[in-house]
Amino acid sequence: MVNAVPLMIIPFILYNMSMLGLMGSGGLPSLQNDIIVLSMISGAMWSMSLGDLFIVVALGVLFFEILKATRNDGSLTNHMLSMLVFITFLVEFLLVQDAATQVFFILMTIALIDVVGGLVVFIRTAGRDVSIGL
Repeated sequence: MVNAVPLMIIPFILYNMSMLGLMGSGGLPSLQNDIIVLSMISGAMWSMSLGDLFIVVALGVLFFEILKATRNDGSLTNHMLSMLVFITFLVEFLLVQDAATQVFFILMTIALIDVVGGLVVFIRTAGRDVSIGL
């Protein structure tokens, strides 16, 4: 049953926690807080904000979601729940003022890719499991 839980819920929860003020100052300004600042060999300064970190986490989660889609145990439930997570992203993007950001839109797009990619992988692997008893 734990395998059926979509991992894209993690970036969704992290974003909403930051909007509630549980990560830094709270609200939209918390997305701009620098988490990592490094001086590069070229002399340039590279920084990663909290919003950028959410995107990186979501891309890592997407990788594991696609890997989960290749297994056949409980993956249909996972796909239905992933669709529910995407719909939740979409509704929040349309109705909540603090969710109308580029970071949240990219997270929502990653959730859509998770749904579509997971279903494509599931359909392709299910087609190979068909056996004809002759």
